[in-house]
Amino acid sequence: MNPSVLPAEAPPPAVLARTRATRGAPAVLLACLILTVVVIAGIGIGARDIPPSSVVRILFDPWGSGYDHDVLWTERIPRTLLGLIVGASLGASGLLMQALTVNPLSDPGILGVEQGASLCVVLGILFLDVKDAGGFFWLALTGSVLTSGAVYLIGTRTRAGSSTLGLVLAGVAVAALLSSVVTLLVVRDEVVYSSLRFWSVGQLAGRAGVLDEIAPFALVGLLLALPLGRTLNVLALGEDTARGLGVRVERAQLAGAAVAVLLCAAATAAVGPVAFVGLVAAHVARMLVGSDHRWSVPLSMACGAILLIVADTAGRVALDHGEVQVSVMTGIVGTPFFVWLARRRDLVRM
Repeated sequence: MNPSVLPAEAPPPAVLARTRATRGAPAVLLACLILTVVVIAGIGIGARDIPPSSVVRILFDPWGSGYDHDVLWTERIPRTLLGLIVGASLGASGLLMQALTVNPLSDPGILGVEQGASLCVVLGILFLDVKDAGGFFWLALTGSVLTSGAVYLIGTRTRAGSSTLGLVLAGVAVAALLSSVVTLLVVRDEVVYSSLRFWSVGQLAGRAGVLDEIAPFALVGLLLALPLGRTLNVLALGEDTARGLGVRVERAQLAGAAVAVLLCAAATAAVGPVAFVGLVAAHVARMLVGSDHRWSVPLSMACGAILLIVADTAGRVALDHGEVQVSVMTGIVGTPFFVWLARRRDLVRM
């Protein structure tokens, strides 16, 4: 065969990763631009559509008056800001979990963390008479920590063939168990069920009032997640290599897990369990910039916020009367995405 007609060899993975990493800054800037457009659209679209020019004008005139002004500043702007914070938190949490577990299928919902948070919130409502978002946060944080520890212990001691697959199986099993327990507890009390049913399905409607209480915790978690990119890059080289480079592996893993749980707890306490946002956002970020976590961490925040706000906006206009909860809309996108990932053996083996 003539060598001149031989097919060109594909670049090695390391070269592809470096090529994608050079697109980090433009990708983050593009994501921020898209997020700005999505935020304006999310504020303007609803039962009463408001033109983008009017939205921008009202945003720069918070002390104005008029019906559109009142609708935006009392309802849509707080709701969209809550979606922005929650989406960014779930996106960053999903990426941190995938990086720390070396598992491309990790997600706060898939690993059962959201269900653990939900169970503790239900127990608090039933037995401690907790009703405010601040109380929900501490209950959700406790449930997230306990569930994360349980899934890790079960997953690393299973004989599923690898710790990666073991964590997924353990997370799915624990999530199913906790969801069943939540259902059993809630259906026994009609009053509790009535007060919990809107929160438990995961939605932004009617939750804007928790923004002031949840935002500080979520913002702290996001700020702590940003500088973890370099550490995650070193950990990706392997524990022995990381130790040789002077990284305290156990401390770094614990710090990353703590930030991921904090972000997941804040998001779940605010709007209830919303699945697949972290999974989709993390993979989209890596598809755009590769495995360099210095860029994929902030990009996953932007992608998570875009996904959640778009899902919430679509849910408002999906029905002629009423709206579809945001968790249902993310499930419509996330379920086929998860199946596609599970069928890609190269990603599952990572």
